[in-house]
Amino acid sequence: MNLKQIKQALSSEHYTFLKENPHLGKNIFLIGLGGSHAYGMEKENSDLDLRGIAFNSKREILLGEDFEQVTETEKTDTTIYSFHKILKLLASSNPNTIEILGLKPEQYLYITDIGKELVDNRKMFLSKICIHTFAGYAIAQLRRLENKSARLASQSKQEEHILNSIQNAQYDFKHRYYPYNAGDIMLYIDTAVQEGYQTEIFMDINLRHYPLRDWTGMWNEMKAIAGSYAKIGKRNEKAIEHNKLGKHMAHLIRLYMMCIDILEKEEIITCRTQEHELLMSIRNGEYLDENRQPTDTFYELLQDYEKRFEYAKKNTSLPDIPDYKKIDEFKIYVNEKIIKGEII
Repeated sequence: MNLKQIKQALSSEHYTFLKENPHLGKNIFLIGLGGSHAYGMEKENSDLDLRGIAFNSKREILLGEDFEQVTETEKTDTTIYSFHKILKLLASSNPNTIEILGLKPEQYLYITDIGKELVDNRKMFLSKICIHTFAGYAIAQLRRLENKSARLASQSKQEEHILNSIQNAQYDFKHRYYPYNAGDIMLYIDTAVQEGYQTEIFMDINLRHYPLRDWTGMWNEMKAIAGSYAKIGKRNEKAIEHNKLGKHMAHLIRLYMMCIDILEKEEIITCRTQEHELLMSIRNGEYLDENRQPTDTFYELLQDYEKRFEYAKKNTSLPDIPDYKKIDEFKIYVNEKIIKGEII
């Protein structure tokens, strides 16, 4: 679907809610592409995702209320955020929303002067917070990839996937739970004792005087990961049937590309024009083997981007936190115009 077709689709009855919803209509000041179309990674059958922003009303501003967002997923895949909520999400470097500030000019399907001011001042939202948010999304995407990949593998291979996912999660345990020594919790694969299994994950635990709540927190996370591999469900079956493993692999690499740009260039580049050929080759399955498993070459590529990310986060000149003063001033500037009736 090209831009002309997308704009024509906006005129269809499926999108009448953009005019009829009381929070939207004339309050909308920006609508842009989201998902694969935003990244320049769409295919002929890709869904059309739209993301936008609408002003809060005078009443909401004066009463401290907020509609937060309007989401329509029955006939479209559209989310319109309130002005107040988008500022919070952008300041927190939320990967799903900060990308709206890095579209190519033609990817903004509708944008007012205020929308252009917001985009032009996007650097006020950038900070080292993106290190944690993008890394978190990347880990979640990797776990999703490992999960779906494991469903196509043998039982023994699935155990390896589960162990890798848990070990990825354990990497972050030291930041969130009471510390323990490296050898206190050992997970490994050995010959299975459960009927019907070839191999399975075993554990050796040696914890003394350890806080119960921290242990239950870690245990619940590990349990959730192991349990997630046992749930196939219609959505995951469909993902396998339609060869969407490549899509997860491509988006994982894209997340690292975007965050490295933010850290090194202090710029948001949503549409990956320069890396288009690489990303589409990954998405189209060129990095899957004959068993539809990610190849060693893909994991080497992933490790390369992980190393680049580690270097970028250690050498970035971004501030620790976004420019909250400038963000607040922009919020006051826009809200004052609304209250005076200069915008709506």
